[in-house]
Amino acid sequence: MGPVPADRTRMFRLALAAMAAIGPLQYGFAALLATDANGLILLAACIVFQAVGALPALRLVRRGRLPVRAALAAGAALTTLGLLTAAVVGAGTGTAAFPLALLGYAVLGGLGAGAVYGVCGEVVSSWYPDRPAARVSMVTGAFGYGSAPLLVWAGLAPAMTPAVFAVAALLAAAAIGTAARSLRLAPEGWWPETVEPRAHALEAARLRRTPGAVRQFGLSQALRTRALPALAVILACAGAVSVFDVVVVASTGVWGALALMVALNGGGRAVAMRLSEFLGRRLVLASVLGLLAVGQVLLAGAMNPTARPAGGVTGLPPEAANAAALNAGTAPGTGAALDAGAVLGVAAGSPLLWLGAIAAGLGGGAFYPLVASLVREFFGERQTCEIHAVVYSAKAVAGVLGVAMAAYALTAPATVLLLAAGLAALPALASTRLRTPGLPATIPL
Repeated sequence: MGPVPADRTRMFRLALAAMAAIGPLQYGFAALLATDANGLILLAACIVFQAVGALPALRLVRRGRLPVRAALAAGAALTTLGLLTAAVVGAGTGTAAFPLALLGYAVLGGLGAGAVYGVCGEVVSSWYPDRPAARVSMVTGAFGYGSAPLLVWAGLAPAMTPAVFAVAALLAAAAIGTAARSLRLAPEGWWPETVEPRAHALEAARLRRTPGAVRQFGLSQALRTRALPALAVILACAGAVSVFDVVVVASTGVWGALALMVALNGGGRAVAMRLSEFLGRRLVLASVLGLLAVGQVLLAGAMNPTARPAGGVTGLPPEAANAAALNAGTAPGTGAALDAGAVLGVAAGSPLLWLGAIAAGLGGGAFYPLVASLVREFFGERQTCEIHAVVYSAKAVAGVLGVAMAAYALTAPATVLLLAAGLAALPALASTRLRTPGLPATIPL
């Protein structure tokens, strides 16, 4: 036990700001630049490197081989470089631009974002050991809603997209750089003296709703359980749908719905964690994934081409149809362009689009902290970060799968949205069957 440092709240806020600063690398690029094959490939690569970059950074920081300041300083430099690359070369259109975008944005930017994500979460959890999941969910939520203002700006003035990424780069350098100077890990085994540890550990209501691990698992032991791969599959499936939704909703050109969805993607995380403290993690996880599946059905209804208005092929003037076709990655003036314009034009005028964006937003981010908290409850506190980093690496699969669905959705969005609904519904059902590792099968936990 020890006194609570005077700057603990400031460290929490700086970590939140740093997390918000890396959000445009994923959500901003997915919404603004992932409109063709090059953009989708770059987005997938960035998510892959973001996912695989978290574990090495965490291991080095936890073992004392890399100071928090150095890790975040490197993350600030790489994230800034990634955003500046997006500002200069965009989605890498052209033979020379694509390799530059792949290296600068996807590889280096992705690694930087992964390091910032992992280290900020570790710092916050170390200073709030009594409620680590709730606090970390607030910080990671900023990764989602931090992009919303930039999306609105770029949506209202598409020609300003390069400037949006340039501003995001400057904000990232300032926010993550400031965090690097101030964030530090709590001492090993630190506990706030304001919370009595025995009373906290034996609180009956908490143990009933969020029971702890049977024992402390090491990483190799956790890998041999059924729960760890199940959590990884849940994260991969739900993460793929979440990435896919950003690209699809952005293609409609309704930037208000997109910004709302991204904001709820972040804000819904803290709400879900709060509910899970009363209702249990697994029940809330199943509900969140079910809501994500419902969102796909609503979005599919909004993009149903059979609902196109009478009196025209698309209900849009030709120039609007062509613009929608460009968002969909097809050539203006072609049959594919007219079909794309029809689907996106119907979606833009449908209230189902807004309802679907709300449901997909609330469900599309809340599963991340819920999965992280289940890792803690299943495998114990000792190696939580390493084990969760392994589960989080499934986001690499999510990125590739989500981008593949988005590529197919450029021509048939309603069909792929229904497939995405199934992809979200399956882990929703599976999450109710998760069991605490180490307990006999006769104990229903």
